Amino acid sequence: MFFEKAFIPYDGYWSTPFCRWQGSFAHLHSMLFAAEICKGAFPARRIPPKIFDGIVLGMTIPQKSCFYGAPWMAGMIGATGLTGPSISQACATSAKCVNVAAEGIEMGDNEAVLVVTCDRTSNGPHIYYPNPLGVGGTGDKEDWVWDNFGYDPWAKNAMIETAENVAKEAGISKKEQDEVALIRYIQYQDALKDNSAFLHRFMVVPVDVKDSSGRKVMATVSGDEGVFPTTADALARLRPVLEGGTVTYGTQTFPSDGNASIVITTQEKAQEISRDPNIEIKILSYAEARSKKGYMAMSIVPAARKALSDAGIGIKDVKAIKTHTPFAVNDVYFCREMGIKFEDMNNYGCSLIWGHPQGPTGARLIIELIEELVVKGGGYGLFDGCAAGDTAAAVVVKVDIKK
Repeated sequence: MFFEKAFIPYDGYWSTPFCRWQGSFAHLHSMLFAAEICKGAFPARRIPPKIFDGIVLGMTIPQKSCFYGAPWMAGMIGATGLTGPSISQACATSAKCVNVAAEGIEMGDNEAVLVVTCDRTSNGPHIYYPNPLGVGGTGDKEDWVWDNFGYDPWAKNAMIETAENVAKEAGISKKEQDEVALIRYIQYQDALKDNSAFLHRFMVVPVDVKDSSGRKVMATVSGDEGVFPTTADALARLRPVLEGGTVTYGTQTFPSDGNASIVITTQEKAQEISRDPNIEIKILSYAEARSKKGYMAMSIVPAARKALSDAGIGIKDVKAIKTHTPFAVNDVYFCREMGIKFEDMNNYGCSLIWGHPQGPTGARLIIELIEELVVKGGGYGLFDGCAAGDTAAAVVVKVDIKK
């Protein structure tokens, strides 16, 4: 889908650090936490909640009372008159939220939409499904996070098996995956330079984490938590997780917790609330794709090609690329098919390095994509990422900087 009227005000976005599961954010209700972060981000950016006439909530892991979804979120952030959809599309949730918000702007239904994405993979719900016909009347149960990582009911395999399927069919070696993982880790070090100057362009830090009473500060989080030091020798020593496979714990991401939000508006409204009206950020296109059963990583290529085609550009026109990378296999495959080098994408790191809270992952990557384009003086940017069900979603943006 191509957009002409959807814009993002410069600095009209923010993200928490991402914390590895069972880390500092493990006990926080993801919606309450996201609302708290939004309420702090608004005054820092001189954005009053009253400007919003739409809201989209993206989350994939149930939390207590999340049945009330986006309307509850709107009430918590002080935009009590708003309603909107709650979207759960696995790892493509953020991109789909951006698409839905941009459609509202494009159709003239909205002038300013707040996209809030949040998830907590830690302490995910353990669900019991009643089944009166079960043996002895016993029901079915599911550990929401862990069981769904481990089994796709359609493809009948685990997430890691989809990566191994692509690695086998495309001839992607463990060595290539190790190389990508090391490059991404080195790229992330650039985000930490000068006291994490790049991350501070959008990241809400420090975050004081309080106990369940809301009175005692248990920890102060000043950056991503759980990033593992990576070296070529260490990666080479790791054995594949599956017998006869190629994917190790060093070449796949890890579950994490956090939230990220993006404001999507008309061109006029974006200029009005932008921290720098000389910087214009336009959403150009959104696309989805699905690969054959059990080959999730392959879906990113048709999604990217469709989004680029809808935007009227090619991969050579793109100045920055950010991808959700649950497995290093994804980036190896993407680079081969799109004709680019490993180091030509995911500057400042990606979800392979700083973790994957599911719903918010894409939003943070889109935010980083925008900031990288600003650093580079503007241009086209591509976000692309796979998702459960052998699917993918891609978004193209353009940053113009007036001289």
